[in-house]
Amino acid sequence: MTEESVGQLEDLNDQHELDDLPGGRKAALEAVLMVLDQPATTAELAAGLQLTVPVVEALLAELQAEYNGYTVKAPDAGSDSGTAPRGFELRNIAGGWRLYSRAEFSDVVGRFVLEGQTARLTQAALETLAVIAYRQPVSRARVSAIRGVNVDSVVRTLTQRGLIEDSGTDPESGAVLYRTTSYFLERMGIGSVAELPQLSPHLPGLEGIDEFYDAGTM
Repeated sequence: MTEESVGQLEDLNDQHELDDLPGGRKAALEAVLMVLDQPATTAELAAGLQLTVPVVEALLAELQAEYNGYTVKAPDAGSDSGTAPRGFELRNIAGGWRLYSRAEFSDVVGRFVLEGQTARLTQAALETLAVIAYRQPVSRARVSAIRGVNVDSVVRTLTQRGLIEDSGTDPESGAVLYRTTSYFLERMGIGSVAELPQLSPHLPGLEGIDEFYDAGTM
């Protein structure tokens, strides 16, 4: 028997072991998704479970449909024809798969985090992070000018939390520039900063704000 044949037999044994577990291989995949602290690619999930990529892709699709229930338009579907949507959903974000709370429950989750639990970031840190997210790449001096306070300690905190990172230096001033990280995108549940909400509709009268900030030596 060749090494390739032995490997195939071992893979089959592993798959049979998954099928013997409660809920089978789909439940095994779900268990792995529950403990991920960052998105995992289909290939990574397949390797970890020792399943083929097509099998994992099919299982991911099944889980997505199961979590969504009948959130897809189905006017003819009766009340007993499917399961209710879950409070969480399976998303493909930043190149990988992970479970996230459903967007419709953002207010509920936000109240729980801010009122029922200790806030993870101070108001100053959230404001600084927002400035960096919308003005990136940006220096600490410019962020300080926009906020009107020194942000050195807050920038260090955000860097330590993995939410922002060094993005090189300004060619003119030599100041270190900062940008948000892929971890920031993951926590926000978006694929790129282009998906951040547009601020201009909520801030009327600020058409010249870019020129105002760019006119200074920040």
